[in-house]
Amino acid sequence: MTELLTSIAGTGFMDWWDGFWSTYNTVIFSLGVNAMLALSIYVTLSCGLLSLANAAFMGIGAYAASLISMQTGLPFPVALAAGGALPALVALIIGIPTLRLSGVYLAMATLGFGEVVRVVVLNMDITGGPLGLNGIPLKTEWWHIVLLLALTLYILARMRRSKIGRAFEAIKEDEVAARLMGVNVAGYKLLAFVIGAAIAGVAGGLNAHYTFTIGPGNYAFENAVEILTMAVFGGTGSLVGPTLGGMILTLLPEALRDFNSYRAVVNGLILVLVILYLPKGIWDPRRIRGWANTFSRRKTQAGGSN
Repeated sequence: MTELLTSIAGTGFMDWWDGFWSTYNTVIFSLGVNAMLALSIYVTLSCGLLSLANAAFMGIGAYAASLISMQTGLPFPVALAAGGALPALVALIIGIPTLRLSGVYLAMATLGFGEVVRVVVLNMDITGGPLGLNGIPLKTEWWHIVLLLALTLYILARMRRSKIGRAFEAIKEDEVAARLMGVNVAGYKLLAFVIGAAIAGVAGGLNAHYTFTIGPGNYAFENAVEILTMAVFGGTGSLVGPTLGGMILTLLPEALRDFNSYRAVVNGLILVLVILYLPKGIWDPRRIRGWANTFSRRKTQAGGSN
């Protein structure tokens, strides 16, 4: 009898899980991919670069990986590697002249680059033109995303504590002072730009291989702003912030599904409140340490009074 009940319970759980996974697997996959996209722009922001090209780099990676999967017999890891390498190469080429700009001028230049990429893709036969690519093999598994997200976090954490990370921080704080101290400002800026492009390209390759179809509209201006919003919302003071920001803003539309008519309004209101009252994002290590110290001090005082 016990074995029968266990079997029935197990069968019921499996049926529930199959239904849940078939409904929400795209959302679950998007959690990791959007976290990677937020981390891709975190790299450029950590070097003081306001770039809006990451959506375009994501699109280049998505199309490159998809075309390799659809038209060759090469393994999926090779397609993903190409999806990261091609945007990195493009970033290297355009970064040399573009990164002489800074601030809003760099944002406008990279935004213009994104529009150029969208128009080029829109008018090429190999990319499917306005219709995009359909029938992309469904090769992305959950462990691919977990593995690559973990690898990205590990590499960026090591880089943050290295000479490169210290150079990025110096450039972000004061570019002139960093140059006077002997930091190769142009070289480190280009490195941050290329690393961010590679991460965005790999994320695009992963995304394309679980959405089945991609098009030029998936990598437009709105997507570039959305990627930036994820990083700013989470906070760029550490790697945790962009990761959380990407995941929360992925889940937020699902949580507001019952307010479908007002979803955009509520979403925008939440972002405005975070920017006004938490200007460094929801994950600010200094603020959290301050809260922890205050709590510890009050606990000690309460213990002493007893």
